[in-house]
Amino acid sequence: MFFTALGQAQIPLLAAMLLGGCAAKFARGIRRRSIDAGLGPTALFPLKLRPLAAATLSAIELGMGIGLLLTAGSMGTRGNSAVLIRIGTCLLFVVATFALIELRSIRPDIGCGCFGEFSSTPITGRTLTRSILLAASALGAVRVQRIQPDALNVHHVEMVLSILAIELAIIAALSPEVRELLVRIGYSAPCELRMPTPQHTLSALRRSSQWRRHLALLADEEPQDVWRELCWRYLSFPSRFNGREAELVFAVYLQNRRPVVLSVLVDAMTGAVIPWPVSSGRPVGWRWSRLLRRGTHAAPQPELPAWLGDVPAPGRLAGQAQAPALRQEHATVTSSQAG
Repeated sequence: MFFTALGQAQIPLLAAMLLGGCAAKFARGIRRRSIDAGLGPTALFPLKLRPLAAATLSAIELGMGIGLLLTAGSMGTRGNSAVLIRIGTCLLFVVATFALIELRSIRPDIGCGCFGEFSSTPITGRTLTRSILLAASALGAVRVQRIQPDALNVHHVEMVLSILAIELAIIAALSPEVRELLVRIGYSAPCELRMPTPQHTLSALRRSSQWRRHLALLADEEPQDVWRELCWRYLSFPSRFNGREAELVFAVYLQNRRPVVLSVLVDAMTGAVIPWPVSSGRPVGWRWSRLLRRGTHAAPQPELPAWLGDVPAPGRLAGQAQAPALRQEHATVTSSQAG
């Protein structure tokens, strides 16, 4: 029973490796707009034949992976289809092993390309060992009988799953792609180094609830001024409140998904912060004002910009004391440009 379970565990393992490799190559080809981009074995072919070789390899992996799954059940009894597909899978990994050995001697600086962009690490003995083990796995599955759902029991299924988990752990230990994947998942560039475009920030702002709440206060939906300070991008829009010229300033935290958006209404002449108009319910931003008055901070939120509320700090729109000078400087620059 153990050897039967051992053989049956090879089918999903081989199918997952083939289909996963094909999907990773296809995804990289879409991003790079080149099907042979980053595929290690294509370096063994002339330049003109590399796209054809890459497409052929991906098609073979896709066909073999689907064939292994289909012939594991009732279709495995139709002629020798299951045996042919498993022998073909074994030959594929044998050829891949020799190709990796050749590639390692010719181009030791590139990866195997087995899983697209994740296989950029130079080929090592671990990569070759993985390919050899997969070839042996395909060879051991050649004579495996088709899976009969009626004959399965809980003990047999548990044994197959245990063997599959152990083999996956071994494959993961031999795969440099796992480390690359974990690094990409855990890495996040510091917000100071992120370079989203102003158009991207404006699109994120227009999807936020702050934008929808204050849309009626805007005199123009296009910003009149945009600037950045560390992890925040500020967008100033013309506004009007109680017959006075005002500016509605939004601060958008620079992150890709669901950025934090804060807002403040300031007088266009003095730079004084104007309280939000009283509407039905609590005014917008009341939570932030209460937190600032208490001297507390929202722990999971990024550091608040200096101009929010009554917190005096150096920087643009920091307080009323600096606003007249800023306005006068802005008027001087405007008049000089007009002249």
